[in-house]
Amino acid sequence: MTHPQPQWTDYRAQLTRVTAHIHDRLADPLDFNELALVADLSPYHWHRIYHALIGETVAATVRRVRLHRASGYLAQTALTVTEIARRCGYPNAQSFTRAFRQTFGQSPQIWRETRADALPWQNTAAQTTSGWPVEIRQVPAVELAGMAHRGSYMRVGKAFETAQIHLAAQGLMRPDTRWLAQYLDDPFAYPEAQLNSRAGLSISPGAEIEPPLQRFTVGGTPCAVLRYQGPYPNMRDAYQWLYGAWLVATGHALADQPVFEEYLNSPRDTAPADLLTDIFLPLAASTAVKPG
Repeated sequence: MTHPQPQWTDYRAQLTRVTAHIHDRLADPLDFNELALVADLSPYHWHRIYHALIGETVAATVRRVRLHRASGYLAQTALTVTEIARRCGYPNAQSFTRAFRQTFGQSPQIWRETRADALPWQNTAAQTTSGWPVEIRQVPAVELAGMAHRGSYMRVGKAFETAQIHLAAQGLMRPDTRWLAQYLDDPFAYPEAQLNSRAGLSISPGAEIEPPLQRFTVGGTPCAVLRYQGPYPNMRDAYQWLYGAWLVATGHALADQPVFEEYLNSPRDTAPADLLTDIFLPLAASTAVKPG
C-alpha cells in the first residue's frame, strides 16, 4: 500500500509575502481575506500564525506602518496632509487626522509645524558641544542575522519584519534579542532608491542561521553614542548635529565603518515621543575611551 507523502508548508515565505505586501501597498485597501490570499493560507488560521510569529495583529501592523510612513512624509516632505493620507491608505484627510492624533497626540499639521520647536538645540553655531547626549565608549561586537534593504531608510521596517519572521521560525528569537540597523549611505547625498542599509537582530555567537537571513557584525570599535528620544523621522536632525556640530567641535577621527542604530524600545507598544534610539558613530581605534 502506498502512503501519500506528507505536505509541508513554508510559513516563513508565506508570511514574508504578507509583510512585503503591506509595506508595498499601503495606499491600497487591505483586508484579512486579501492578505490570506497573499499568504496562500486558510483564512481560518493564517492570522493566528502571523500574530504568533510577529507579536502583533495584522491590523496593528497596518496602522503602525501607515502612521510611521505618514510621519516621515510630514517631517521630510512638503506634501499636503490630503496627499499623505492618500499615499498611506486613508480614505480622506479627516480619518487620517483622527488616527494620527490618537498616536502622536497632535494633528498632522500641528505636529509638522511644531516639530522644530522640540529640538534640544536652536543655534548650532553657538552650541557645538551641547544638544543631544553623546558618550564615547568601547562598543563590543554584536553578531546579527538580518536582511539587506535598498531604498528609503524610513522603510527599513520591512526588512526587520522579514528578518523577525525567519528568526522566529528558526527558533532563534530570545527575550533579550536586540534590534539594530546599519546605514551605509548618506541620505542627503544619494536618491532614496539608491540607499543601502541592513536590518539585523542579535544572535548568539556561532548560531546557525538559514537563508535568506544574512550574518553581519556591528561594533567592535570605540563609538560616539548619541541617545535620541522621539519619533524616528526627526532623527535626521540629530544626525545633522552629530556630524555638523559635535564631530567638527571635538575633532575625533572616524573609523572606516558605517553608522548604525539600536532601537531600545518598540513602536509596537511605545508612543512615538517615548521611542529611544542609540546612534553609534564608529571612531578610530586610537580614540581615547573614558573609563566607565
